[in-house]
Amino acid sequence: MNKKIKTELTDKLFQCILSLNTIEECYQLFEDLCTVNEIQAIAQRMEVAAMLDAKCTYVEIAEKTGASTATISRVNRCLHYGTDGYKMAIDRVKTLQEAEEK
Repeated sequence: MNKKIKTELTDKLFQCILSLNTIEECYQLFEDLCTVNEIQAIAQRMEVAAMLDAKCTYVEIAEKTGASTATISRVNRCLHYGTDGYKMAIDRVKTLQEAEEK
């Protein structure tokens, strides 16, 4: 965990996020909390991570998401050398989707 972001205020923010129960509630908080561009950038990074996890090429990812190669590289670096946050979230969403399909 990056000690630069671990603060009491950040803990409170994450507690607020963890209190949300639905996608609609997420939209409500994040529309108040972030700009449209910030939300879109975060969503783009998550899609890039999912596509990298699925072994897509940089070209495929750039074409589908519009992400720059710099963004793709940064996300890829986090997937390989980061805290496994992307991987954890991707795996949990896959598990939820598989359960819904059954």
